[in-house]
Amino acid sequence: MKNEIIDEFKETGAVVVGSGVAGMVTALKLSPIPVLLVTKSGIGEGSSSYLAQGGVAVAVGADDSPELHSVDTESVGKGLSDDRIVRIITESAPEEVKWLADIGVRFDRDESGHYSLGKEGAHSRRRILHAHGDRTGCELVRALRSAVRKSPHIKIIENNSAADLVKTDGRITGVILRKGDGGWLSLKSDNTVLATGGIGSIYRQSTNPVESTGDGLAMAFRAGVRLADMEFVQFHPTALLSDQKPLPLLTEALRGEGALLVDDKGRRFMKDIHALLELAPRDVVARAIWDRGQDNSQVFLDCTPIWNAEFPSRFPTVMSNCSVAGLDPSRDLLPVVPAAHYHIGGIFTDSDGRSSVPGLWACGEAAATLIHGANRLASNSLLEALIVGGRVAGSIKDTCEGTSLGTEPQESLTALTGEVFPGIREKVAGIMWEKVGVLRSEESLRTALAELDELNEALGEGLSEEMNIITVGRLIARSALIRRESRGVHYRTDYTESDPMWDKHICLEGDVTGTVRSGSDSMEVMK
Repeated sequence: MKNEIIDEFKETGAVVVGSGVAGMVTALKLSPIPVLLVTKSGIGEGSSSYLAQGGVAVAVGADDSPELHSVDTESVGKGLSDDRIVRIITESAPEEVKWLADIGVRFDRDESGHYSLGKEGAHSRRRILHAHGDRTGCELVRALRSAVRKSPHIKIIENNSAADLVKTDGRITGVILRKGDGGWLSLKSDNTVLATGGIGSIYRQSTNPVESTGDGLAMAFRAGVRLADMEFVQFHPTALLSDQKPLPLLTEALRGEGALLVDDKGRRFMKDIHALLELAPRDVVARAIWDRGQDNSQVFLDCTPIWNAEFPSRFPTVMSNCSVAGLDPSRDLLPVVPAAHYHIGGIFTDSDGRSSVPGLWACGEAAATLIHGANRLASNSLLEALIVGGRVAGSIKDTCEGTSLGTEPQESLTALTGEVFPGIREKVAGIMWEKVGVLRSEESLRTALAELDELNEALGEGLSEEMNIITVGRLIARSALIRRESRGVHYRTDYTESDPMWDKHICLEGDVTGTVRSGSDSMEVMK
């Protein structure tokens, strides 16, 4: 790329890309370092954080403890959760939730003023904090956005898409943005944070916003940053089957309160599958529903057992989405389908969000901190974003040497292009859903890779959102092909059991593939 293409240039103490919970917490806690907060749409909009219904998992009940929270997290993680990271996050949770309340998050409380605690799948205690019923994410974003807008150290750049990272002498030194008007903006900083969210919208059925295209992961991979656990894509079992895009989520809190899953014969099929019934781990429930769909059977969520006068105020988002679909939870069975919901993999980081390349940090869904292992415990995602976002800020403040990178505009690692490729996104979404979805096999994965390679060839060189989508799809399929077992959210029909030899993490870095032992914080690749 020629420098003259860059029509605007800024330099700052830190760049944070993404304005979900992770990005806004990081930006706030970086004070007083000057921050440029970049967001693909409006601040707080277009993020999975905004859509989050479930809540924040935190051990504050009289019968609960961070130790029990850790046990539940690691049990669901199927041997791949880093116990050190798990302890850091579960033990930090009560204090960080207090910080949220201090900045104005209005969590639901009972008549005595104590937190109202809900229960979700695979939790042994009631420990889920909600806000305005099922509008927890919306409330967190509201409070954080208000705080961000009041913070003099933060400048917001809205409606700009991150296009590429800049690497100088082995260090990330900034990011190139594509502006909403089609121009290009170069941001230069010693400290770049990717909080770019997940990858869900590269799948045909997803609960994620359209902005969730894995841009941060594709940029990091091109820059030689190590990625991990890309094969672990969590499918939420109960998305409302409708014409809405993204598919509306029917929060797990409904099943936590007693809503039932039934097939089209009215049979409660989870009785035959898992002792925890509807509150089995998400991967178990998602596969059970998927299997019935393959037999042309429909699965429904029955909310009538828990319907009461408080239901509409406890679950306002559910009520609204059902109304749009012409359904009434007080009397109708709600058709459900699994949908891509959360990506456990991402940029491999240490406990402070540092990536394998100096100058780059990651947090939130874009990062692979190893807390979740092979499957994420419900409502641990907002918690992880909150705590690791704060740790990223602390890490940068501890090491920040200011900006001394000069004033010349920087060059992107890849040629820039404003070209749009119609139809590519839909083709990738179909390939990922059908061949790299809830169930995988060597045949389906090799076919997916071949088809994605063909699409990549058709794109040619140059940066585009379509390139990012294809890159991320190929990385997920490649990792899924390497892991010859079934574990957590990764299920292979040709390797249906877990294998102790795969008690490790798959790492991708350029053309190098390696594994890292479970529990390692050293980020040493064993080739």
